[in-house]
Amino acid sequence: MSPMLMIASLAITATLVFYTIGVFAERRAGHLNGRHLALFWAGLACDTTGTTVMTIMARTAGSEPAPAIHGITGLLAIILMLFHAGWATLVYVRGRRHDDKAIAQEQTFHRFSTIVWLLWLVPYIIGLLVGIPMIHMATVPAVILSVIIVAILSFFLLRPANKIARA
Repeated sequence: MSPMLMIASLAITATLVFYTIGVFAERRAGHLNGRHLALFWAGLACDTTGTTVMTIMARTAGSEPAPAIHGITGLLAIILMLFHAGWATLVYVRGRRHDDKAIAQEQTFHRFSTIVWLLWLVPYIIGLLVGIPMIHMATVPAVILSVIIVAILSFFLLRPANKIARA
C-alpha cells in the first residue's frame, strides 16, 4: 500500500470513528456539548483530507477513476457535513441560553445528525465495496448494496421511540 493511500485510508477511517462517536454520543446524551462539536469538526477535517488525498492520487496515477457516483455522493457528503458542523456550532452557542427556541432547535438537530451520518455512509460503503481489492465490487451493485444497508440502518435509527403508557 502506498503511503498516500495509507494516509487517505486512515483519514477516512478516522472520519468514521469521529463522526460515529459524535453522533451516537450526542444521541445518548440528549444534548449537544463541546465534545460532540469537536468530533463533528474533526470528522469533517479527516473526510476532507482523505478525499483530497484520494483525488490527488487518482489524478496523478492515471489509474482507473473512481465511479462518478462515488465522487458525487462523496462531495455531497462533505458539503452536508460542513453544513452539519456549522449548524452544530450555532445550536451549541444558542443552546447556552436554555430558552424554548434553543431547546427545540437542539431536538431537531439530534435527528438531523443521524440523517447526516446515514447519508455519509453511502459513499463510505461504496468506496469500501469498489476500492478494496478483495471485494472489488462493480459500481452498480456497490451503490445498490450501500443504499440497502443505509435503508436498514435508517429503519432502526429513525423510527419513533415506543411510548409505553404506564398505569
